[in-house]
Amino acid sequence: MSSECRLNNNDRQVAFVTGSAAPRLGRAIAEQFGRASYRLVIHAHHSVSEGQALVQRFAESNIDAMLVQGAVEEESNVARWIDEIHNRFGRLDVLVHSSAIWEPKTLEDTKAADVRHFFEVNLLGSFLCAQHAGLYMVKQASGGSIVLIGDWAIERPYRDFAAYFVSKGAIPTLTRTMAVELASRNPRIRVNSILPGPVMLYEGASNELDQKIREQSLLRRSGSHQDVAEAAYFLTQQAFMTGVSLPVDGGRSIYAPTDQEAIAHPNVSK
Repeated sequence: MSSECRLNNNDRQVAFVTGSAAPRLGRAIAEQFGRASYRLVIHAHHSVSEGQALVQRFAESNIDAMLVQGAVEEESNVARWIDEIHNRFGRLDVLVHSSAIWEPKTLEDTKAADVRHFFEVNLLGSFLCAQHAGLYMVKQASGGSIVLIGDWAIERPYRDFAAYFVSKGAIPTLTRTMAVELASRNPRIRVNSILPGPVMLYEGASNELDQKIREQSLLRRSGSHQDVAEAAYFLTQQAFMTGVSLPVDGGRSIYAPTDQEAIAHPNVSK
């Protein structure tokens, strides 16, 4: 098949991955769908030049891709993106909402404005993207699949991320809500979410920190972007799962690495 035919084949499915321009989790997810012969919608907020370069790289690999730009918490942006996707591809089969903000701040330093900002980007942005993409999918006989991204640590939160965790803590509820709302309108729409464990350390993280994270994992290894990307792809292909929040965390959400944490009744014999 010629590259021109591949690029203009309107039968190929379309995946929209937010937060996919920068070399982070969203890009790995977009690449996973590209390998599966999807046409791609790349999203950038600040990383516009990286998004443009990524679209060009996909084109060189005979993967038809477009770029949308802007903040996910602005409803006018999200509505415009759906229009642009319709005008370019005429369909939308998958949304993976990966765009989010994440930064530490002590409880003492956390202000109301911080909480609002995390809720607007991480929760409102997720809601708007799922709402607008989902209602577009309602009109399609083929329906569609939506995957949201939460965080494993909403089950076992640690210090200095209070505003972040409460914004991500609502993702499982949003997942179930959108699953009900959208499937009641078109039973071929499914909504699931992933709760990733540590899959990307911050720049400059030490080998000691990486080792500590491996030790705290039940599977004794670090996670990777690819682990989450493959889980996202799986959820879009599994036709009998909806409303599910899937941990991809090496067992961190169910495992405490010390006896003091794991045993609530210390008199129980081992």
